[in-house]
Amino acid sequence: MQPEPPSRRSTGLRRAGLAALGAAGLSACAADAPQDTWAPAGEEAQRIHDLQWPIFMIAGIVGVIVLVFITLTVVKYRDRGQPIPEQTHGKAWLEYLFIALPAVLLASIAVPTVATVIALNDTDDADCVINVTGQQWWWEYDYPVAADGSICGFTPTGEPAPIVTSGQMVIPVDAKVVIRGTSRDVIHSFWVPKLNGKRDMVPGRVHTWNFHAERPGIFAGQCAEFCGLSHANMRMEIVALGDADFQTWLDNQLEPYQAPEPGTLAATGEQTFISQCSRCHQIDGLTDADGDLVVSAPEQWVWSGAAPNLTNFMTRNTFAGATWDLLTEQCRVDVWEASPADFGERYLAGVDDSCLNEIDLKEWLRNAPAKKPMYADPELLEETDNKVRGMPNLALSEDQIDELVAYLLERK
Repeated sequence: MQPEPPSRRSTGLRRAGLAALGAAGLSACAADAPQDTWAPAGEEAQRIHDLQWPIFMIAGIVGVIVLVFITLTVVKYRDRGQPIPEQTHGKAWLEYLFIALPAVLLASIAVPTVATVIALNDTDDADCVINVTGQQWWWEYDYPVAADGSICGFTPTGEPAPIVTSGQMVIPVDAKVVIRGTSRDVIHSFWVPKLNGKRDMVPGRVHTWNFHAERPGIFAGQCAEFCGLSHANMRMEIVALGDADFQTWLDNQLEPYQAPEPGTLAATGEQTFISQCSRCHQIDGLTDADGDLVVSAPEQWVWSGAAPNLTNFMTRNTFAGATWDLLTEQCRVDVWEASPADFGERYLAGVDDSCLNEIDLKEWLRNAPAKKPMYADPELLEETDNKVRGMPNLALSEDQIDELVAYLLERK
């Protein structure tokens, strides 16, 4: 005997239950997502959160009401062979009601939306100003020195100087940070969901945007405007540190260059860096055999005219546009999941040989375009005046790669 098929009601209940379980599962996943728009960690993100909840709720209620009316109409008036109903002009009061209700609803949404947009664009009383430049496919962060010699409101222990870094932007906790953003090539969009919404970075323009982090930690972001072949690999991270830890980070970034011990693998790597990498990548304070400063000239080789500054490279946790971690998986977990009280110490420890993600770093040095899609093909150079987009394949030997890794490990 064939089993009796389930009723339509039981099938509907089962589907509804599965949908509810699926929604719960998605919510659980989102709760742990590094780019979660529903988990604000700063004032600006909280404003967006407070605005979107009632709007989504109103939209959900309206959607349910419309769906119910459509369902009732389809069921009640479906064609059963009955005569066509008498045609009438309609009811004016109902038409006016259907005009007035959406107008009132949209007005009730528009007022708080405009107020929120104005508040998000308020750049008065900034504690920290950082210049952000997008390019294919990474972000550059430039910390200017204020007139009083401070950087982000903190006075360096040594001689103040602008700090240029990439991948991770370090900010003080509870500081009002204003970024001044632009682009060197195409339109990019800066988006760190837990701290604020999106802001386009447009060539030839400077756009300001605010950030505030209420606790120490790392907040992941993503370029939100399609910008070419490796758009999906153009990421960013904002690192928030307590005041004492930010001061430590600041002083460390400005420490004078320390050359490797002579005769070491790192010392050989320094020469390899000068001969192979310094055309595009800058390391502040690096000198050649004659004692002259080595100054990069990426404008001669790269279409955007810039390449990441690698000074204090191992104080960061990521490389190649924050696409890969410099830390091994376990060491990354130790930093990302550290308590607010322990986070600063673990982040400031940087990357050493016991935690280095050597596999990805060496693969990058071995053949960068194969690891991250970029317009670095020699056949395409005619379109860009013989300048590359992204890092080309330098055809380094395995010995040279080992030398460079040893040298970079000391850049912290």
